[in-house]
Amino acid sequence: MEQAFNSILLIVFLFGLLGGGLWVAMSLFVVGFIGMVLFSSAPVGLVMATTVWGASNSWALAALPMFIWMGEILFRSKLSEDLFQGVAPWLGWLPGRLIHINIVGSAIFAAVSGSSAATAATIGRMSLPELEKRGYNKDLAIGSLAGSSTLGFLIPPSIILIVYGVATDQSIGRLFIAGILPGLMLVILFMGFVVIYALVYPHKFPPREPSMPFLSRIYAARRLIPILVLISGVIGSIYFGLASPTDAAALGVVLSLLLSWAYGTLNWDTFKSGLLGATKTSCMIAFILAGAAFLSVSMGFAGIPRELAIWIGSYDLSPFMLLAALTLFFIVLGCFLDGISMVVLTTSVILPMVEGAGIDLIWFGIYLVIVVEMSQITPPVGFNLFVLQGLTGKDILSVARSAFPFFLLLVVAVVLLVTFPEIATYLPEKMTSG
Repeated sequence: MEQAFNSILLIVFLFGLLGGGLWVAMSLFVVGFIGMVLFSSAPVGLVMATTVWGASNSWALAALPMFIWMGEILFRSKLSEDLFQGVAPWLGWLPGRLIHINIVGSAIFAAVSGSSAATAATIGRMSLPELEKRGYNKDLAIGSLAGSSTLGFLIPPSIILIVYGVATDQSIGRLFIAGILPGLMLVILFMGFVVIYALVYPHKFPPREPSMPFLSRIYAARRLIPILVLISGVIGSIYFGLASPTDAAALGVVLSLLLSWAYGTLNWDTFKSGLLGATKTSCMIAFILAGAAFLSVSMGFAGIPRELAIWIGSYDLSPFMLLAALTLFFIVLGCFLDGISMVVLTTSVILPMVEGAGIDLIWFGIYLVIVVEMSQITPPVGFNLFVLQGLTGKDILSVARSAFPFFLLLVVAVVLLVTFPEIATYLPEKMTSG
């Protein structure tokens, strides 16, 4: 009972600091420091120094800034323009027509950026003005982009999967491969919803545009070749065991620099701004990871994770009930924290429960990312909502209303993943056996 009170005390204090506007990383360090002082006799300074060094000195973590830099380079290239021109001619026959560009374009860009917010900003700048100009329903256009841009978290190379892999000591390569089929599942769910919506409400869509001859569509699709080569080079090298995720990240940077040079967008200004953007983002994530590692060690000294796991275990929850409770917990937590902070903040506490329930940690990483994706489109701290608010000028509640159907589709995806865990585990197992 005392340990439960201690953990509640620390959690309340942590949320107080976060609510007061203190940086997430600093909040983690402060709470970890207080937890060590109050509930442990260990030397705080020595533990903090060794923990921060251990959390920072990770070869797997080297992939993180490289993938972020790759996304920053492509964000400043003509990739979005080529995506629109290459994909649009192939989607005119589908009910919903060009709305599908948000979904397909987000899936493709997610595979080369690894960032949810970057996907929303890049695809949104390209598609929303075009869709509005052609008379498409604005709410559906915004909602489909809000939902599909979350694919940046799931489709490899995913920044948040790297963070989860480092925080839980899981193979980043296997996590990347595990994210492929769930990512495709979400694409199918999103596109299926748009198709059904278009069949039920055909009056909300503009008249069908004249179809483009097949050869013309093939010619337009040539714009996708560089992007597909980049995706194949990065993901294929990991899947076939030719490169580690860190090596593949370096390859991705080189290929994206070549692609940007070929587009004519690589100059000193874009190179410098992309490098600085990647540095800032990487430092922010590394700082949060270090703070989370120190808080985890602090809680370990206080015995909180062990006691919490015993407390949860006393309720004799089945794995399904545990996952249902965790899903609700993460949805609520996502209303106040960004996705990366959620992952690093909670893994040390919930991992003993998850392992005790016999849940595969690779599968759990994919489940966790999909639940975190929900937080990106829930107010008041939904990062994708902020991005789309800036792009459209709408208030955040209007954007959230537009995104709500896609939030429900993410819930459906979680149910499917729990019911059919092979969706996430099949490719990693095949990769290992091969």
